[in-house]
Order: sequence, then C-alpha cells, then structure tokens
Amino acid sequence: MERTTLDLWVGIFIAAGIGAILVLALKVGNFSFNNSDSYEVYAYFDNIGGLKVRAPIKSAGVVVGRVASISFDTKEYKARVAMRIDSRYKFSKDTTASILTSGLLGEQYVGLDTGADDEMLKNGDTITLTQSAIVLEKLIGQLVFSKAGNHK
Repeated sequence: MERTTLDLWVGIFIAAGIGAILVLALKVGNFSFNNSDSYEVYAYFDNIGGLKVRAPIKSAGVVVGRVASISFDTKEYKARVAMRIDSRYKFSKDTTASILTSGLLGEQYVGLDTGADDEMLKNGDTITLTQSAIVLEKLIGQLVFSKAGNHK
C-alpha cells in the first residue's frame, strides 16, 4: 500500500515536470494559445535582414502582433511581410513600418509608428511607408571604405 502511494506521487511529479518543460518550450518558441481576433496587413521591404516568422510587431514598445509570413515578390523584387495585428489595436492608414533590432545584436522585430490619418488600416491593407533593416555588415563596409578613401 505504501509503495503504491509513493509510485503515484512520483508519477504525478514527473507528469508535472514534463508539462512545465512543454509550456517553457512553447513560450521560448513564441507560441501563443491566445487565438484572439486579429487582422492581417502587408508591407514591402527592400531588405528584411534577419526578420523571422513569429517575430513580434511592436508599437511604443508594446507587442501588438506577430509576423505571419515572409515571401519574395518577383514583380517588385522586394520582401513581402504579412503581419497579424490584434484587433484591439487600430493603426491609421499612414502608419510607418520599420524593421528594428532589440539591442545591438538582438532579435529583429517590426516597429509600427502611427500617423495622423483618420482612416484606419483594415484586413488586407498594405502599409506603404516602410524602412528596411539596417544591415550591420553594410554599415561596417561603408565605414571601412570611407576611411580608406580619406587616406589617399
């Protein structure tokens, strides 16, 4: 009888541990159980850098959505980013989208800055004012070549 009770508690403890590891893995992978109402908008960028699907979309530092998909537009030769924004957050038609980096070498995310237009973005709209990612390698290359050009 005593052995059966001990085995039961060990089993419960192991199941709880596996459940905690599963929840932690889903949190680290940016998975969300929250399937709230959202709308999808699109933006075209010349360069998305290291932006990934499920990257956060932030406005004023608050996560307002996630990147739904990234594809390449063969007509415009630009990256097309589909963004799912929580329906609680409304943005004007003249909102700007920028690809930013958390810290110096952190993860990349999409930053939204709303404009002053009275009309709001709705499902399927495209954000036309965009700023591509700043690629660190390009900046370093420009700095090196500009310094080398000054020493002639």
